[in-house]
Amino acid sequence: MEAILQETRRWDLPLIEQGREQGRVEGRVEGRVEGRVEGRVEGEARVLRRLLRLKFGDLPTTIEPLLATASTDQLEVWAERVLTAATLAEVFAD
Repeated sequence: MEAILQETRRWDLPLIEQGREQGRVEGRVEGRVEGRVEGRVEGEARVLRRLLRLKFGDLPTTIEPLLATASTDQLEVWAERVLTAATLAEVFAD
């Protein structure tokens, strides 16, 4: 019986190692994707911040948290509004 258990463990080890390696690879891929998405959002926020400063001057402290937590879609909406808005309030209106 002990011999059968040892033989079974010996077969399982390669499968366990294969599963660990697959988990590592999947984790790296997921991390890269998340990093790219975060980088895109940060880049869009940076461009919008610059446009807002060029058009409206120094920004109030209430704007930064909005930019830092906005989705890509929301940042795009605000960036389009910068072109026609007369005030910051118009850019961030709901």
